[in-house]
Amino acid sequence: MKAVLIEKDEQGYRAALQELEPSFLQGGDVVVDVAYSTLNYKDALAITGKGPVVRQFPLIPGIDLVGTVVESDSEKFKAGDKVLLNGFGVGEQYHGGLAQRACVKSDWLIHLPPQITPFQAMAIGTAGYTAMLCIIALEKQGITPDSGKILVTGANGGVGSFAISLLAKLGYHVVASTGRVSEADYLIQLGAKDVIDRNTLSEPGRPLGKSLWAGAIDSVGSHTLANVCAQMEYGGSVAACGLAQGMDFPATVAPFILRGVNLLGIDSVMRPIPDREAAWQKLAKLIDDTMLKDIATTISLSQVVEVSNDLLAGRVQGRVVVDLAL
Repeated sequence: MKAVLIEKDEQGYRAALQELEPSFLQGGDVVVDVAYSTLNYKDALAITGKGPVVRQFPLIPGIDLVGTVVESDSEKFKAGDKVLLNGFGVGEQYHGGLAQRACVKSDWLIHLPPQITPFQAMAIGTAGYTAMLCIIALEKQGITPDSGKILVTGANGGVGSFAISLLAKLGYHVVASTGRVSEADYLIQLGAKDVIDRNTLSEPGRPLGKSLWAGAIDSVGSHTLANVCAQMEYGGSVAACGLAQGMDFPATVAPFILRGVNLLGIDSVMRPIPDREAAWQKLAKLIDDTMLKDIATTISLSQVVEVSNDLLAGRVQGRVVVDLAL
């Protein structure tokens, strides 16, 4: 089978496409023929070695996969089932989806909703699934389309692109924050009503700013998240799911005790199965081919290493789907 393999030894850190024996895969109770995987920001960090993502070597990266069960020792799944996996340490601690076959634990899998094709599932991937978790979190706080404007930071990234598209389809007024204002037309096409330059948020700001947003989805962290919190309307909510700018949070308590702002942490990696199924069922009702055409680009397994560098350099727009048949 073909797979991207990350190795680290006395010769250094490297990732390359290799031919591996299926026996290389061990530790799971379900074997899946992988149809599609994805290339996420975390995958790119792992493949390039520019972030401490990989926890054991050698490792096949890829935090997402979709495919067909070929062998199963689990009562939950049988041969022929279409299955989907996001996170659970796959592509970090356990071999992931950037291979033609995967051997994984049944506790990590969910059945692919019948309304979603395998390609659509990976066009959505962890990015779209995370965006939906953020939207569900905002909805649970009572945020509706009538509440006011919703800010999406990191708008050109995978989570940001999906958040804009999904929020717009649900009827929200979406404002996109991006470092690539020249690509505003793409964000407007996704459903953003307004586009702002991320520089208005990325530098140190005031403890409290002008009240602008009823809700926000932030995949950036650091000063950006602090400024977003400082600009929330009274009782507003921020769903925080990323750290593209940094892991720090240089804020004050002012937004939380003076405006009752809610900061909602969104974890997608170890999310319980019922939450995953609920998010994917909601995605199945909202996603259409037009939305995915605007967001997704398809590459082969042989292109993964090169595109990883492009992704980290900010040269990739939206989602990257890896077709294991190419």
